[in-house]
Amino acid sequence: MNETTGPTRRALVLGLAASVAFGRHALAQDLPTVAVTKDPTCGCCEKWVAHLRENGFTVTVTEGPVNPLKVRLGVPRDLASCHTAQVGGYVVEGHVPAGAIKRLLVEKPEGTGLAVPGMPAGSPGMEVEGMEPDTYDVVLFGPSGRSVFARYRGGAVT
Repeated sequence: MNETTGPTRRALVLGLAASVAFGRHALAQDLPTVAVTKDPTCGCCEKWVAHLRENGFTVTVTEGPVNPLKVRLGVPRDLASCHTAQVGGYVVEGHVPAGAIKRLLVEKPEGTGLAVPGMPAGSPGMEVEGMEPDTYDVVLFGPSGRSVFARYRGGAVT
């Protein structure tokens, strides 16, 4: 992998081949644990945790007050959602798709973390049968500002 240009096409193809050949459980050993803090009564947070696990992450869940953690970790109020996670030295706020988290961990951009503000319909954990999914941005945020890291419609990159 070249640090200035990101992963090569060959590396991406080999990674995809490995995921098919060995399954997501083998790859979970290479992924850091996601530590999620959520309100005890939130069902959509449980669905998001299930999404991460289905995509090969090991997840620990702590139930309790989330707002003090958001403040301590530097999550801007306007990017806040219903749960906060920490993984690989980054903050993950809200219904961020597992694919965006994996990309974050590979590319390691400068920033505090990723956020999906609010609770967009169709985002992981917010799927509602019969409801059209929203198009939403995954925002990379940190001390030097914000940028769109990815754009999704439901669970698919656009």
